[in-house]
Formats: sequence, C-alpha cells, structure tokens
Amino acid sequence: MRTRTGLLTAAGIGLMLWGEWMNWRASRRGIGPVRPGSEAVLVLGYRDPGPRANAMNRWRVRAGLRSIDAAAPRTRLVLSGGACAGPVSEAALMADYARLERGYRGEFVLEESSRSTWENIAFAIPYLKDVDRIKIVSLPTHAATARDYLAEQAPELAARLERGRDYRFGEWLPLKPVIALYGVAKRLRHRLAEARGDDDA
Repeated sequence: MRTRTGLLTAAGIGLMLWGEWMNWRASRRGIGPVRPGSEAVLVLGYRDPGPRANAMNRWRVRAGLRSIDAAAPRTRLVLSGGACAGPVSEAALMADYARLERGYRGEFVLEESSRSTWENIAFAIPYLKDVDRIKIVSLPTHAATARDYLAEQAPELAARLERGRDYRFGEWLPLKPVIALYGVAKRLRHRLAEARGDDDA
C-alpha cells in the first residue's frame, strides 16, 4: 500500500513539474532580446459573462500590469476581447478592473471585436505598429500561441516581441499540467487548420 501511495505521489509531483516546465518553456517561445523604447502590452481576454471581470481576466490584467516596464518612455495597454459570453466585451470588463480596482492611469485602448485568439491578434495589430516593443500576456501557452499568430500575420511586428511577466514559478501550479496539455492541443489544431487552409480559432 505504501509503495502504491509513493508511486502515486511521485507521479503527481512529476506531472506538476512537467506542467511547470512546459509553461516556463512556452513563456520564452517566439520572443527576442530586451530592448529600449516604447512598448505595447497586449492582454488577451477570456470568455466572461460579466458584470465584473471574472477571476481569469482579473489575473490576466494583473499579469499585464506587472509586465509594464517603468523605464519605458511610453506604454500602451491593449485589452483585447469581444462580447463572447455576455453583453459587455471582455476588453471593457478588463479595463474597468484595471482602472477602478488596480488603479491603472496610463494609456490604454480597447479591442472589442475579436472572438478568437487569431482575431485578438489580427484586430490588435493597428495598436502595435507604432511601438518599439510588444508583450503579449495571457496564460503562457496561450500567449505563445498568440505570438505564433503574430509571426504569421505580421512578421515585421513579431520581431519586436518581448516576454511578458505572465509566468511565475508556482503560480496556477495545480492547473499547469492542464494548461500545458491545452497548449499542445491548440498548436496541433492550428497545424491541422493550416493544412486545410483555414484560420485557427
């Protein structure tokens, strides 16, 4: 019995560490070196019925705010997400949380039309063109997928990508294996969509 318990415990720890490593790895995929200059921090929304930003979107906003470089001469916070699950857009819910509950007073814009990760990137591109540095913030595997999409849609902008601070060791630890598996499945689905000539959702 003790042997079985020990094996299950070891398997659980191994799974957690695998999820942690996969998220760490994803957080570094598709990024370039740190450089000076203006920046845009693009925060991707999550389905949200409102009327207040849900736990996931609140966390994404906090990750976006901690990704801001205080030394940057200009920072634009881009909040992206349409009204996919309720009457108010994900972007607007995140903006309310950033301003009213987190005290953000900097520049921000809302992208309120997107209904998929592919559209998050496509519709946010106009807000990324005039900055020197771009950070995309979400769960690490989701942000990595979004960086891949930016590289496909606007490679000249993808060259400006830097890492946001959406990965922290131990954060979301019990969920990281699930997050990692979802990220792998998302990449596979996109590759299949590419083979069929479709845009990924």
